[in-house]
Amino acid sequence: MKPLRVLRLEGNAIRRGHAHGEAYAEAIRAYAEERIHLAANGTWAGRPVTPDDVLALARAMLPAHEAYDADLYAELLALAEAAGVSPEAALVAGGFTDVVDAVRNAGGDAPEEDDCTAVLVPPSRAGGLGGLFAQTWDMHDSATPHVVLLDVRPVDAPRALVFSTLGCLGQIGLNEAGITVGINNLVCTDGRPGVTWNFAVRRALAATTFEGAVKAIRDAELAGGHNYMVMDAAGRGLNLECTGRMRVETVLSEVPIVHTNHCVHDETRPWEAKRDAGLLASSHQRLATAQEALAAGEVGVQRLQQLMAEPTCICRHGEPPGHIETSGAIVVQPRTRTLWATWGPPDQNPWERFRCE
Repeated sequence: MKPLRVLRLEGNAIRRGHAHGEAYAEAIRAYAEERIHLAANGTWAGRPVTPDDVLALARAMLPAHEAYDADLYAELLALAEAAGVSPEAALVAGGFTDVVDAVRNAGGDAPEEDDCTAVLVPPSRAGGLGGLFAQTWDMHDSATPHVVLLDVRPVDAPRALVFSTLGCLGQIGLNEAGITVGINNLVCTDGRPGVTWNFAVRRALAATTFEGAVKAIRDAELAGGHNYMVMDAAGRGLNLECTGRMRVETVLSEVPIVHTNHCVHDETRPWEAKRDAGLLASSHQRLATAQEALAAGEVGVQRLQQLMAEPTCICRHGEPPGHIETSGAIVVQPRTRTLWATWGPPDQNPWERFRCE
């Protein structure tokens, strides 16, 4: 059993050198190198390219990130400098799957994918707890050792607890205004040199209102496909299924929204990449399993934690050939600004409770 590492990033130090970049430079360099290798070797993008090709594509994306959010871009540059990697290498480390979408758009298939399962639960189903959010974060098992929880305390934005990996600005999180943001990867063919998903997550977590968080995602010229879930302290929720160029929004009503790793809307399906039949079946199985598990009754924190650890398909353990693993999971109660998180597969490691206030 292993606890989750918590790294505190405070004030202007975030943009001076990124505290976890300074402390974990060697680990970030190794992680970035591994992600560049995976993006180049053809197992994720469906066609082999050179590492220089991957870095050139990431370099072409940098101006879009600077235009989208200059402060986050400055943080990326500070992280890269502190870790001793190029800005484009840092972008691959954090925005790996979007970079893969862009590589694929030039002529590949999609034999592998990550397998996250995410849930929005409306207040009417949460037994007086307000709305709830839960998600696994599944990735190539080489990412698991790098999982951390960032305690981000900017000067000019809300404090946020952000589930992430070393070298990535942020993946899933909760801020002190109760704004919660989660994601699922989508494997799409319309990737482009645009804004990677982790920038959209962090900008949404800088918002103090539900509308502001949603706008952060709507405003991004996205580099690749992801599904985004947003919830606020009042339990309002929205699901945004996004390819690089197409978006479909679903408002949370009285039925929990579950999303995995395939497009569920007619408007986005044409942009979905061809995938291995077994991987596509996994996404459909996880969707059906979670929907069935949440079909009736009150849904509390413990029930969601149990769902994240469901052993038949939702909680994954890295094994060949894909080495996909549940690298961590979180459950969030936005109303009380409380987040429960676990490092690695949640059937093996403890849930830890954190408050963001």
